[in-house]
Amino acid sequence: MISTGARRVPGLRREEVAALVGVSVDYYVRLEQGRVRPSDSVLDAVARALRLDETERAHLRRLVHPGTDTATHVRPENVRPEVQELLDGLGGLPALVVNARLDILAWNRLAAALICDFAVLPPEHRNAVWLLFVDPATRRLYVDWPRVAGDAVAILRVASAANADRATTELVDNLSRTSSEFRAFWAQHDVHAKAHGIKVFRHPIVGPLTLRFETLGLSGDQQNMLTYLPVDAESAATLRLLAAWEDGRPAHDNAYIST
Repeated sequence: MISTGARRVPGLRREEVAALVGVSVDYYVRLEQGRVRPSDSVLDAVARALRLDETERAHLRRLVHPGTDTATHVRPENVRPEVQELLDGLGGLPALVVNARLDILAWNRLAAALICDFAVLPPEHRNAVWLLFVDPATRRLYVDWPRVAGDAVAILRVASAANADRATTELVDNLSRTSSEFRAFWAQHDVHAKAHGIKVFRHPIVGPLTLRFETLGLSGDQQNMLTYLPVDAESAATLRLLAAWEDGRPAHDNAYIST
């Protein structure tokens, strides 16, 4: 069954979609069921009819033509030392590196102070989606937890469709067994890659703060660096307070190179 996530055209019936695409209803039903291999022009017409964005279009193509997106199949997990130096050099800004399935590969001290002491976690739990659904402290950290969790699941679904390797499959299976809420989000089939936005935190030490996040792709590494910046003077002051609190704690080896 082909599913591209939330319906973009409320009230549009299957017959109307088929008419917009220029195929018969029977053909469109078989397309939904994965029983035909449509041409690229038909896929483009479906994407236009359903008003899919670029991430959803890519997800649709991978569902219909699996194995064609070979660039996503090699996923190095090592973080280059130069990248860790960059994270540490950001100083007063929380920053971390993730892969496509949101494994947390490296971070600086302020990111650990803001979100979680990643260094004390088992390697298999250093994953943003796992923490959002399984760790109560992480859940309490986000004021708008449902939105943050939904965005994370949508990113994981993109990764799963692009490269259903053993680690990604095991992560989805373990989350499905552990969390009924994850199962509900996963069943929505939402797919999108949110590269920037706003997150509101309820930090247990310094209190509320609102941060803007930006995602930068690390060329050639198939990894992304997330950096958090304060949106206003009050949040900037709170972030400085968090940095001062972190400076007074014993240092951990914040760099994590997964194996």
